[in-house]
Amino acid sequence: MTLGQAILLFLAAVLGGMLNSVAGGGSFIGFPALIFTGVPSINANATNTVALWPGVVASAGAYRHELARQPRALMLVLGGTSLIGGILGALLLLRTPQQTFTLLIPPLLLIATVLFAVSPRLTALLRKRRAAAALSAATASMTATEESTLSSAAPTAGTLAWSVEKLSPLKLVSVSFFQLLIATYGGYFGGGIGILMLATLGMMGMENIHEMNGLKTLLAGLINGVAVITFALAGAVFWPQALLMVVGAVIGGYGGAYYARKIDQRWVRLFVTLVGVTMTLYFFINIYVLGHSGK
Repeated sequence: MTLGQAILLFLAAVLGGMLNSVAGGGSFIGFPALIFTGVPSINANATNTVALWPGVVASAGAYRHELARQPRALMLVLGGTSLIGGILGALLLLRTPQQTFTLLIPPLLLIATVLFAVSPRLTALLRKRRAAAALSAATASMTATEESTLSSAAPTAGTLAWSVEKLSPLKLVSVSFFQLLIATYGGYFGGGIGILMLATLGMMGMENIHEMNGLKTLLAGLINGVAVITFALAGAVFWPQALLMVVGAVIGGYGGAYYARKIDQRWVRLFVTLVGVTMTLYFFINIYVLGHSGK
C-alpha cells in the first residue's frame, strides 16, 4: 500500500463513515476504493466488512433501550438465524473464485443501489401504518371500558412483544427462513440488508420504526460480526487497509453525527444513490464491456 493509496482509503473511509451516520450507503465508497487501490475483489469485500463493523456495533448500542423491550425468545430465533446465515454467506464468498465474484460486482451493486433508493418509501409506509394503528387504538379506547383500555395498551405501544403473540408457528418459521436468506446474502456481500430486514420485520407485524431499526441494527451487527471472524480466520482481510479505514470511518461517523442535524437527508441520499449508479455503470463497463475481470 503506497502513501497515495493510504490517503485515498482513509478519505474514502471518512466519507463512508459520514454517510453511514447520516443516511447509510458507506459501502458504495469503501468497497470500490479498495478495488481501485489494487485489492482483489473478494479481499476488498472482506476488508470493507471489517472496516464497517465497528460502526454497526456502535449503532446497535444506541438502540439499547428499544432492544431491551423485545422478547428474548424471538431475538434468539432471529439472532441464531443471523449468525448461521452470516457464516454461510462468508464461507460461500470464500469459496467463490475471484474472477466469478468480480463478474458479480455490477449486479450486486445494482441490487444494493435499488434497495437503498427505495428504502425511504418503505420506511414512510411503515411509519404511516404505525400512525394508523395508533389512531385506531386511540379511537377504540374512547368507547371501550377501562379494562379493555388497559388490555389494549400493548398493541398501542407498537412493540414486537404484541406482534409475537399473534405470530402463527408457520409465520414464525417463514420469517426465520427469510432472515436466514438475508443473513446469507449479508455475509456474502451485504449491500441493502437493512431495508430487507425492515421489510421482514414489517411482515411480522412490527410497527414501531425505532424498535425495528434497533433490531435491524443488532442483527446486522451479528451477521457482519461472524463474517468478520470467518474472513479473519481464512486470512482474507487486508489488515493494514482495514485498520486504516476503521480509524477513518470512526472519524467520519463522529463528524457525520454532528452535521446530521444540519443536512437535508434527501440530498445525502440522492448523492449516495448517484454514487451507487456511477459505480455500477463503471464496473459494468470495465468488466463486461472492456473485459477487465481478472481480479
